[in-house]
Amino acid sequence: MFIMSNVDIIKFIEGKKNFIENTIEKYVPKEINKSNFRSKSNYKVDFEAINYGISKPLWNFLGYGGKRWRPVLFLLISEALGSNMEKVSDFLVIPEIAHNGTIVIDDIEDNAELRRGKPALHKVYGEDIAINCGNAMYFLPLQVVEDKKNDIPIDTLFRVYSIYLEEMRNLHYGQALDITWHKGILKKEPTVEEYLQMTAFKTGTLARMAARLAVALSGGSEIVESKFGNFAESIGIAFQIQDDLLDIITSEKEREAFGKSYGNDISEGKRSLAVIYSMMNLSKEKKDRLIKILNSHTTDKKSIEEAINLIKESGAIELSKGVANKLVIESWNQIDSELKDSEAKLYLKAFSEFLVNRKI
Repeated sequence: MFIMSNVDIIKFIEGKKNFIENTIEKYVPKEINKSNFRSKSNYKVDFEAINYGISKPLWNFLGYGGKRWRPVLFLLISEALGSNMEKVSDFLVIPEIAHNGTIVIDDIEDNAELRRGKPALHKVYGEDIAINCGNAMYFLPLQVVEDKKNDIPIDTLFRVYSIYLEEMRNLHYGQALDITWHKGILKKEPTVEEYLQMTAFKTGTLARMAARLAVALSGGSEIVESKFGNFAESIGIAFQIQDDLLDIITSEKEREAFGKSYGNDISEGKRSLAVIYSMMNLSKEKKDRLIKILNSHTTDKKSIEEAINLIKESGAIELSKGVANKLVIESWNQIDSELKDSEAKLYLKAFSEFLVNRKI
C-alpha cells in the first residue's frame, strides 16, 4: 500500500487552479466578440446568442469547481521530463476542457439532477444547449494546436492530434460499455477484466491523454509515451475505483456536505468493481437481490442501504482498494527510472498517492 509522501498535494493542486483557469480563458473567452472570434464569417455574427449558447454555460459549469487534476498531471509530467514549460503549458486545455465536455454529456445521458452540488447544466439551460455546449468542448481546446504552430514542430503537432483522436475514440467506447451495463440491456454481468478495460477507456483515457501529450511535447519516444500513458491510465482507473467506493462508504451527511447525492451509483445501477466482486462472493440469493435492486434504479433509501450493506458484507471494498493500490504501484515502478530526481517527480508521486487515498 502507498505511504503518503511528506508533501501537501492538495495545496499544490489548489495553487495551480488560477493558472489553469487563465490558460483556459485564452482559448475559450468568457465573452466571445469580434476581436477574439476564431471562426471566419461572411455575414453578421450574433455574438449575444453565441455567448448564451456556448461561453456562458461553459464558464458557469467550470465555476462549479472540480479537482482539475488532469491538467496538473500534464504539467507535472511535462516539468519532470524537462519540457520548455513556456511553450507547452497551454496544451493543458485539451484534456481539461474535453473532460468537462464529457461530464456535461454524461449528466444528460444519466438524467442527473445535480453536479457538484449545483443543478446539472441541462437543468439550467435545457438539453439542446447543454448537448451543443458539451460537444463544443471537444473541439474548442484544439485551437492551441493552431496557435502553437510557430513554437512546436509540425510532426509533434501531428502527434498531438493523433493522440487526441485515439483517446477520444476510446472514451466513447468506454461510455458505451458503461451505459449498456448499467441499463442491463444485454442481461449479462461484466467480469473484473471487462470492468478494468471499460474504466481504462472511460476514466483512464483522459489521464492517459494528458500524460501522452506531455511526453510527445517533451520530445520523448513512443516507448516512453507508452510507459507514462500506462501510468496515467492506472491512476485514472484507481481514481474511478476510489470514486465508486466513496459512493458506498461515505455517509449520507458527508456526501451532502460535498454536494453529492447519496447512493447515486446504486440508483443508476452502476456495475462498479465493488459490485462485480460482490456478485462473485455473495450467495446466489443475495447476488440476485443485489442485481434486482441495481436493475430497479430505485431512489428508495432503504433499498439503497440494503445494496450497500450487501456490498460491504461481501468483502468487495477491501478487494477493490487492493486492486487500485496494486495498479498505481506497479505503473509507478515503470516510470520511476525514466525520471531524474526533482521536485516535479516528488510531487508526481505524491499526486498519484493522493488520487488513490483521497477521502472525497
